[in-house]
Amino acid sequence: MNILVTGAAGFIGSALCLRILAEQLETTVIGIDNVNDYYDVNIKKWRLGKLAKYGTRFVFIKGNIADKGLIDRLFAEYKPEIVVNFAAQAGVRYSISNPDAYIESNLIGFYNILEACRHSYDNDAEGVKHLVYASSSSVYGSNKKVPYSTDDKVDNPVSLYAVTKKSNELMAHAYSKLYNIPSTGLRFFTVYGPAGRPDMAYFGFTNKFLKGETIKIFNYGNCMRDFTYIDDIVEGVIRIMAKAPERKNGEDGLPIPPYKVYNIGNNKPENLLDFVQILGEELIRANVLPADYDFESHQELVPMQPGDVPVTYADTTPLEQDFGFKPSTSLRLGLRKFSEWYKVFYKK
Repeated sequence: MNILVTGAAGFIGSALCLRILAEQLETTVIGIDNVNDYYDVNIKKWRLGKLAKYGTRFVFIKGNIADKGLIDRLFAEYKPEIVVNFAAQAGVRYSISNPDAYIESNLIGFYNILEACRHSYDNDAEGVKHLVYASSSSVYGSNKKVPYSTDDKVDNPVSLYAVTKKSNELMAHAYSKLYNIPSTGLRFFTVYGPAGRPDMAYFGFTNKFLKGETIKIFNYGNCMRDFTYIDDIVEGVIRIMAKAPERKNGEDGLPIPPYKVYNIGNNKPENLLDFVQILGEELIRANVLPADYDFESHQELVPMQPGDVPVTYADTTPLEQDFGFKPSTSLRLGLRKFSEWYKVFYKK
């Protein structure tokens, strides 16, 4: 089997590729990533180095999914049976200052993936069996009801990033309906862990603590986040990839869209102040910071930032019902593994 993973140098994409290569020995993974400098490229290179150890079973193409010609050539050459689209410009706050990047990658790039999936069925070819793509908990916007359910209306986004992710879901639904493409969208909730994104709070806080700088805790600490450990995310994705939504026709004889959306979150939101305390304890335990580090003097409580929301909280009932899976890694264990990785990665 050939599996195409876009965003293969990214946090979730690279972790998924590693898991597939380690367990599915007859599978070739085709990875594409533009390896941009949105954050430290050295981390992306480190991730790709792990994947390179699998030799010819991992094919890496450095390129942009917004390049339609490149995507079409990839599909023509490798004929992927499963496509996982994790390439995207991430980050809520960055979307306020750099909107162009989101339109190019998240909208144009995803359109190119959908078109390539559509044309994979040309000339009665079997084509793509399942398209899995990353959405985000950000689509819930200012939703007051918790936990967030995939049955909730999500028509009130508070950032351009959220707009592009909701747009992905709508585009995928239309293509599923028109061309019978089995597709599944995944609303990820605050993913963290070793080799993660430096723009995420746990990573950024660690960098600032190490430099003796002050961290800003938004909404005066009254934020709750459904932190989800990377291994739990990958486990959920692996199970979902293997079970595409069923193709079937309605009473009118036309296809019912083989389309699903799931939350993947820890189903247990943590207070931001508690999160900072646990992170500090684990950084000390891993000898990243000294035992007498004064965390209190390096914290500042500030108002909410534009685009942020006070709480994220995933209802994972459909995930449990359809796949028998629920994320379970504790925040302490996840931050412990991150702290140990950080110590090794930055020790030089």
